Amino acid sequence: MSALAQALSWPRVRSDGVRLALWTSAEIAAATGGTAYGEFQVSGVEMDSRDVQAGDLFVALKGEAMDGHRFLDAAIANGAAAAIVDRPVDYPHVLVEDTTSAMHALAHAARVRSFATIIGVTGSVGKTGVKEAIFTSLERASRGGAHRSVRSYNNHVGVPLSLSRMPARSRFGVLEMGMNHAGEIADLTVQVRPHVAVITTIAPAHIENLGSMAAIAAAKAEIFGGLEPGGTAIIPADSDHFELLRDTALKLGAKVISFGRSAHADMRLMDAVPQANGGALVTARMGAIGLCYNVAEPGEHWIDNSLCVMAAVHAAGGDLGAAGLALAEMGGLKGRGARLSAKVPGGQALFIDESYNANPASMRATLQQLGQTPATRRIAVLGSMKELGDFAEAFHTQLAQPVAEAGVDFAVLVGPEMLALARQMGKLPRDTLGNAIRFAHCENAGEAIAALQEFGLAGGDAVLVKGSNSVGLSRVVEHFAARKR
Repeated sequence: MSALAQALSWPRVRSDGVRLALWTSAEIAAATGGTAYGEFQVSGVEMDSRDVQAGDLFVALKGEAMDGHRFLDAAIANGAAAAIVDRPVDYPHVLVEDTTSAMHALAHAARVRSFATIIGVTGSVGKTGVKEAIFTSLERASRGGAHRSVRSYNNHVGVPLSLSRMPARSRFGVLEMGMNHAGEIADLTVQVRPHVAVITTIAPAHIENLGSMAAIAAAKAEIFGGLEPGGTAIIPADSDHFELLRDTALKLGAKVISFGRSAHADMRLMDAVPQANGGALVTARMGAIGLCYNVAEPGEHWIDNSLCVMAAVHAAGGDLGAAGLALAEMGGLKGRGARLSAKVPGGQALFIDESYNANPASMRATLQQLGQTPATRRIAVLGSMKELGDFAEAFHTQLAQPVAEAGVDFAVLVGPEMLALARQMGKLPRDTLGNAIRFAHCENAGEAIAALQEFGLAGGDAVLVKGSNSVGLSRVVEHFAARKR
C-alpha cells in the first residue's frame, strides 16, 4: 500500500470533524457574556504580553499590583489577534466586566465543549514530570491529539488558562494542579473535572501551612472530589497515607488503581535493572498485563514515577506501548532534572538542573541520584527549602546524612535555612582517610557561583543544583552551562 493510501485509510475519529481555530470572536463573547468588537479567530490564549505569539488572544488580567491593560500595545505588537478587556480599545476585542472572571468562564466553556479524556495530576513531588510523561505518552498515540498545561501552570490562574487553551479537537487533556493551603485543590478539580485523578506522592511540601503529613494527604485527596462519574483515582501504594487516599476515593465513588513496589500495588514493580545512562530497565505487572520498558530519566524516584504514568495511561484508555517508548526517550525538564554540560578546565562538567523546586523528599531523591552518577568529584549546590515553617530546621539538618551517603566532595549551601545543615555538616564523622566534606554557606546564587569558581570545577565533575525556586539557583546553572564546548 502506498503512503498516500495508508494516510487516506487512517481511521477517522470524532475530533477530525471539529474546526481548527481555538476560538472565534462569537464563541468568546458567548462564553464570557461579553461583547465582541470585530470578527476574528484565535489560535492560542496568553496572559503575559512577553509570551504572546501570532494569532493569540491576550487576556488583560488585573491584579493588586499589575494591570494587563498596560501591556496591550506590546501584546498586539507581538502578534495578538485580539484581547479580552474591561474597557474599549482600538484593537479587536471582547469587552467584559471583569477579565479574570472572563478567563474562568472561557475555561468552563472549553471544558464543557470537550469530549477529551481528562487526566488531573497533583502530588507533593514529581507532578510536573509525571504530567509531561503522561502527555507525551498520549500525544504519541493520538496523532498529536493530546493537550497539557505547560510549565507549572497549576494554580488559580494557571489552571483556567490551561483549560482555555485546550482545543476542541483534543482527545486527551493532562492538567496539573498545585496547592499551598487546604481547599485549593477542591476549587481547581471542580474546574478540571478529570476522568482520571493522579496523586504522585505525599511529602512535607507546604507543611508550614498545613501542619501535618496527614493534612497534606487530605488536601491532595481533594482532587477526587471533582472526578467525573465512574472516574479513576491513581494513588501511591507505598505511601504511609495509602489508606486515607484509597478510602477518600472509594467514598466518592471512584475506582482505585494503586502503583508502587508494595505487594498490594495494582501496577506493581517486579524488577528494575540499572542502565549505563543512569536510567533503568523496568519490569512491572498489572493483573494479567506484563510490562517491560526503559526509563531514560535517572533516579529511583523515576522508576516509581513510571509506574504512576503507566497506571494513568491505562486508566485513560491510552497505549501502554507508546507510554513505554515515551519514557525511554524523555529527557529532563529545565529546572527538573535537565542534564547540561559546561566547559571547565580539563574538559566537561555535568550539571543536573533541579533548581525549580525542593522539599525534603525530593532533596533526598536527587542526592541519591547524584551519588549514583559516575563522576570524578560530586558537588551539591543546595538551596533553602521553603514553606516548612517550624519544621524547617529539622528537615534541613536531616539532609546531612544523604549528602554524606551521596559521596559529595563539596557542598554549597545557599540561603538562611541552610545554616542548620551547615552546622550539622561540621559534625559529620570523617571518612576512612580522615577527610571531612568541604562545604560553604552562601547568602544567594551570586555567592554560590563565586564559591564554585573558588573551589575550581574540573572535567569529570558532576554538579547537582537544587533548591526552592525563590532561591534563584537557576542562575548558577545558566552561568556555567552557557559555557559551550
